[in-house]
Amino acid sequence: MATRSLSRTCSQLASPQTSCAARAFIQLAPRRFHHATPPPLDFLLPSLSQTPHLYPSIRAHPSRAHMQAKRAFTSSTRRQTSAIYNPQKDDDGNLMEIDITPRASNRLKQIMAKDENPDLALRFQVTSGGCHGFQYTMELTTLPSLPPNPETKSQLNEDDTVFMADDGSGAKVVMNADSLELLKGSKVDFSMELIGSQFLIADNPRATSSCGCGTSFAVAD
Repeated sequence: MATRSLSRTCSQLASPQTSCAARAFIQLAPRRFHHATPPPLDFLLPSLSQTPHLYPSIRAHPSRAHMQAKRAFTSSTRRQTSAIYNPQKDDDGNLMEIDITPRASNRLKQIMAKDENPDLALRFQVTSGGCHGFQYTMELTTLPSLPPNPETKSQLNEDDTVFMADDGSGAKVVMNADSLELLKGSKVDFSMELIGSQFLIADNPRATSSCGCGTSFAVAD
């Protein structure tokens, strides 16, 4: 009896239904083992795979403010005028330069076309006087061919410097050495107002003050 009971028990354990349940347990066990429950706070941890990409992105794309400042600095230092005759240097060895603004250049171009005189130029000269110590005067003059011909009477002095706008207009400005020393770094501009239009000197870095008319100015000692 004991032998039959044991045989019956073994046969029941070996039944197809029991074998299917065992196989299902074996298949599910590895899945539970390999897919462990993640830590409850793992979403608070930084992703290490993304960290290295942050810094190259910053280096590759400079800030917009930096680019605008660089662009502004580049445009502000660009000269629009060249000395085409007798360029001169100051006591520190730096070239003494001025700028002819587009408005002044365009107005001089119109005057040259009206007078049919391509050699026309605007001369500035600084003298002592005015309400602030110095004042500048201006006049239109006709330049000789450049370089001047020694056999012809020239309207250029030995210490004169001729500047020309780089925009192709042919606009020219003449200054002697003393005037250029007091006006270097400034701009020759053309002002259009209700009371009248005129050429003028603007943004003179050497002027510490000026009068309302704009032609008289003071410089530091």
